[in-house]
Amino acid sequence: MDLGDGAASLDHDILAQLLRTRGVAEDEVDKHARPTMREFLPDPSEFRDMDRAAERIASAVLAKETITIYGDYDVDGATSAALLVELLRSLGVEAGYYIPDRLLEGYGPSGEALVKLAESGSSLIVTVDCGAMAHEALGMAREAGVDVIVVDHHKCSPELPPTAALVNPNRLDESDLAASFGHLAAVGVAFLLGIALVRTLRKRGYFEDRKEPDLMGLLDLVALGTVADVAALHGLNRAFVAQGLKVLARRERIGMAALMDASRLKRGPIASDLGFALGPRINAGGRIGESTLGVRLLTTADPEEARQIAEQLSALNEERRAIEAEVQEAAEAQLDGQHNMAVQVLAGSGWHPGVIGIVAGRIKEKTGKPSIVIALDDADGVGKGSGRSISGVDLGAAIIAAREEGLLEAGGGHAMAAGLTIAQDKLAAFIEFLGTRLSRDVERARAGQTMQLDLSLAPGGLTPDLVTTLEAAGPYGVGWPAPRVAVGPVRIVKADIVGKDHLRIIASGQDGRSFKAIAFRAAETEMAQTLLHRSRGRAFHLAGRVKLDDWGSRPAAELHLEDAAFAD
Repeated sequence: MDLGDGAASLDHDILAQLLRTRGVAEDEVDKHARPTMREFLPDPSEFRDMDRAAERIASAVLAKETITIYGDYDVDGATSAALLVELLRSLGVEAGYYIPDRLLEGYGPSGEALVKLAESGSSLIVTVDCGAMAHEALGMAREAGVDVIVVDHHKCSPELPPTAALVNPNRLDESDLAASFGHLAAVGVAFLLGIALVRTLRKRGYFEDRKEPDLMGLLDLVALGTVADVAALHGLNRAFVAQGLKVLARRERIGMAALMDASRLKRGPIASDLGFALGPRINAGGRIGESTLGVRLLTTADPEEARQIAEQLSALNEERRAIEAEVQEAAEAQLDGQHNMAVQVLAGSGWHPGVIGIVAGRIKEKTGKPSIVIALDDADGVGKGSGRSISGVDLGAAIIAAREEGLLEAGGGHAMAAGLTIAQDKLAAFIEFLGTRLSRDVERARAGQTMQLDLSLAPGGLTPDLVTTLEAAGPYGVGWPAPRVAVGPVRIVKADIVGKDHLRIIASGQDGRSFKAIAFRAAETEMAQTLLHRSRGRAFHLAGRVKLDDWGSRPAAELHLEDAAFAD
């Protein structure tokens, strides 16, 4: 950035201010403004079992063993599996992959599936984004004589399952340094394993007559899995995503390019595109379609196959939205009776288990409380649940504790998200357990919730250049929030509802400049009703995040509205 003129200097001042308010020390502003792998990447050997896992996979590569990657059905699982399949392919090994069916097999490694893979010839299975708590299934695999390496990031219990190696920064016996990377998604852990594997093969002379794989070219997968899994975007994750977005912009991966085309992304993607455009399409396959579609798309070398899969995923995503809307409406109807509960636990028969995680996230955003949505099966009296938490409340640990108390048939996760299986007759006891365990944490977390503002400006300051400057402090996500700005005082020129329930307004300031603002899914909120019906003659301060509206002939900055306050 050229700091020779006043405008550039102002841009730098704003950028530095954003970084400092996110905890960056003055002397590390440049490092965090341009996060690189060199600055943030740890030595993979710092993690327990990393070298053991790398040695075992290296031996399998050298001996040309049959290797199968066993992944979860969400985006993190799909990208983790695709990363290892692609890496092994570049090493001359055509590894197979297995993605369980969400409805028929559920989350995590199935003992029956692992044994069948062993019987079909796999001598090494690597589970990704699952396995940390699969004691019974991994015990069956060991009895069948197959080695299993677990690559995961979910919470672990003190007693680890039987494996050839278990690589997980959230192991309770990890060193302090390795544990500081507990915010990594599974795909980030898989990437570190890839580095360790290449290093091990290099020591064994494997690359004396072959080219080493391009590990940096895998960062598009790491970026997508990290953002879609809502991993905290600080430290190494920021470097993963920042560099991965550069790889994505090159559109070199055939499946990823097809996915961007299906998402109508013509420009280079930003972090929010991964979470709201690309990720949901990959997820749709595992939620309501065929669980292998994501890995197939991300590993195919056939452009026509990629196009067809991307279109299929887009269609499934539209179907998922309709199903989600039905479940969300039914879940929200139960909220009236739960005003005093610390954790919203909503359960219903016939709810599609493929969308309960998304609905739990919606309920969390609506109520500001951790939320769990459970799809009950009347046939066997068992419910499948998915939960989303708020900052400061470790939902994964609570779910593990409930399982250890005998309240759940299965359960696990991490601080911000968790999954569970519960017998319907234990639902009341489970709700009571969560209230007792988490009520104080939720109270403290909610008491500390405020809307932090980074900038205050007049409407004339809301420009495309400002959007560009603010994006330079990204990528943004959990743990590294996108900047919020306050614009005002303004008067409402026009306010209406667009789409199903989105509030759209045109606001004008004392400087004579006007801008568009939109509040998504907000039509029934007090803020929307005030701006629609009580804005005449009143001035407001509007708060939200600035985005670039590039649909017209000339790009313009718009405000994605989150709150409003009277200015007079």
